[in-house]
Amino acid sequence: MRFVVALLLAVTFVAFAQATVHFNEEFGSGWESRWTPATSKEKEGAQGKWVHASGEFFNDAAADKGIQTSEDNRFYGISAGFHKFSNKGKDLVLQHQVKFPQKIDCGGGYLKFGPSPVPGAEFHGETPYNIMFGPDFCGPSTRKVHVIFTYKGKNHLIKRAISPKDDTLTHLYTLIVKPDNTYKVLIDNVESATGKLTEDWDFLPAKEIKDPAKSKPSDWVDEAEIDDPTDKKPADWENTPKTIADPDAKKPEDWDDALDGEWEAPTIANPEYKGDWKAKRIPNPAYKGQWVHPMIANPEYKEDANIYAYDDFSWVGVDVWQVKSGTIFDNIWIGDDADAAAAYAKKTFEPAAKGEKEAFEKAEAAKKAAEAANPPPAADAEADKDEL
Repeated sequence: MRFVVALLLAVTFVAFAQATVHFNEEFGSGWESRWTPATSKEKEGAQGKWVHASGEFFNDAAADKGIQTSEDNRFYGISAGFHKFSNKGKDLVLQHQVKFPQKIDCGGGYLKFGPSPVPGAEFHGETPYNIMFGPDFCGPSTRKVHVIFTYKGKNHLIKRAISPKDDTLTHLYTLIVKPDNTYKVLIDNVESATGKLTEDWDFLPAKEIKDPAKSKPSDWVDEAEIDDPTDKKPADWENTPKTIADPDAKKPEDWDDALDGEWEAPTIANPEYKGDWKAKRIPNPAYKGQWVHPMIANPEYKEDANIYAYDDFSWVGVDVWQVKSGTIFDNIWIGDDADAAAAYAKKTFEPAAKGEKEAFEKAEAAKKAAEAANPPPAADAEADKDEL
C-alpha cells in the first residue's frame, strides 16, 4: 500500500515538474526593473502614473501589493518581456488577478499578450498582440470579459457574453486554450465559459454559402394565406361613424350662444364602430412553401487545426483607459498546465481573497455599528428629507 501511495505521489510530482511557467509576476521587490511604463500619451498629458499598492483591504499588506492606476481620466500602459515561446502542441494558460476598489464604472482590467519585439516604452493601443483577455466596463452597456484572438492579422472578438465580477474585491481570471481548438474561461477558478474556437469566434469563413447561380423562381408563391375572394364587405359597414357626440355631455350653464357660438357636445369614440373592413384570410391554394436558397461548399473555406497556436509569445502588458483610477493588477501567471495554474492560485489568490473579504466585511460591520450608535439629529434628518 505504501508503495502504491509513493508511486502516485511520484507520478503527481513528475506531472507538475513537467509544467512550464513562462512568466510569473507577483509585483514584489524589484518589479520596476522588470516592467516598462508606456510613454505614448505623455505629450497629450494623458499618460497615467502607476503606483505600488494593496488597496484599503487586504490579507497581507506586503504580499498583496500589485500595480495600481493612480490618476483619473488617464491612459495606462506598461509591459514586461520574457523568454520567447510558442504554444503550438501545448495548452496555454493565461491568468491574473484584478480588483476595482474604486467601484469601476468605465475602465479595463484586461491584459494583452504579444509577440516579439517587446514594445517597451512605445507600447500603445495599436501595438499588435496575440491575445487580449480580462474584464472591461464602461457604463451599463459594456460589462464583459474580453477574449480576443488575433488571427491572420485581424482581431476576433468572442461572440458570446461572459459577465465579469463588478464588486470592489479581488477576482481571478483564467483563460485556457488547448491544441484541440477548445477553450475555457474561469473566474475565481469557477468555469464561466467553455467551447470551441471555431464556434465562438468567426475565425474561418462559413463552410457553406448560398449558391450564387440559383435564385428564387419568378413564379414561386410563398404567401401562405390570401384574402378570401368570396368574402364581401357588408353594405352597411361604413354607415357607422368612428366618433359620436358624447351623450353625457351637458351644455355649461354659463354658455352664451351669442358670445360663444352654438354649443356642440364633445365627441367620443363610437363603441359600435367596427374599424376598417378586411376580408377573411384563407390558405393560399398556390402556396409552395418558403423558398430555401440552395447551399454549396464555400470555396474560400479551409479548415485550420492550428487556430489556437502562436509561434511567438514574448511580452505581457496592460493597456487600459480609466475614468476613475484605482484598479490593481497582481499575480500574473503564464504557463502550459491548468492544474499548475490552479495550484498557484490556491497559494496566492485564495488566501488573499479570503483575508481581503474578511477585512472588508469587518469594516462594513463597524461602519454600520457606528451609524447605529450615532444616528443623525432629528433636525438634520428632516433637512435631509427636504433636500431629497
